[in-house]
Amino acid sequence: MKVHAYSTPAADQPLASTWIERREIGPRDVLIEILYSGVCHSDLHQARNEWGNSTFPMVPGHEIVGRVVKVGASVTRLKEGDLAGVGCLVDSCGDCRPCRDGHEQFCEKGAAMTYNGTEMDRKTPTQGGYSTHVVVTERFVLKVPANLDVKGTAPLLCAGITTYSPLRQAGCKAGDRVGVVGLGGLGHMAVKIASAMGAEVTMLSTSPSKAADASRLGAKHFASTKTRRPSPGLPAASI
Repeated sequence: MKVHAYSTPAADQPLASTWIERREIGPRDVLIEILYSGVCHSDLHQARNEWGNSTFPMVPGHEIVGRVVKVGASVTRLKEGDLAGVGCLVDSCGDCRPCRDGHEQFCEKGAAMTYNGTEMDRKTPTQGGYSTHVVVTERFVLKVPANLDVKGTAPLLCAGITTYSPLRQAGCKAGDRVGVVGLGGLGHMAVKIASAMGAEVTMLSTSPSKAADASRLGAKHFASTKTRRPSPGLPAASI
């Protein structure tokens, strides 16, 4: 089916309105009407071919939040009307050990990226969230709670998971001390998530002006990385 999208035909060209083909849904697929798609800096890297692996034409976008409008006959976790999210993966083989262990990003056959990749047939290009609709295998669709702000939820599909995953893997818990370097797109998520896990967070930044924002997001301490290192026994500057 044809859906409206914004794509770039080449690294030196801007995004432009276009139409792309989406596959008809299969038994395990979910059709999502896209409401919001975050703008991740990796979208810019890919659109400009700054990593040297871009394929064109390209529809970027891998922080997708939308509403389910149709589900396949074998779909069990989602239904029409649900809010749903899609991150940077849309499929994998599902059979290899990493896939069985829930680490589909390490799929031995190569996972299908949301865009700038191919479906598992290794022929059909994948296109991302700068479009009106997307079709995704149910396994790679997250159900979004209805009480969340969908605009604010979209970045969680990349910046959020990028910081949540290591904190979860490390077993971050109440009473732990966590240092976060930089209060950028990832850093502010790390501060909020680590604080929500009960950790005592210290923000390390080159910009003292960010101390107030770090405190508002949950950091208990702040240290400027531009100042001379404190002598042994001296505490870091506290907010």
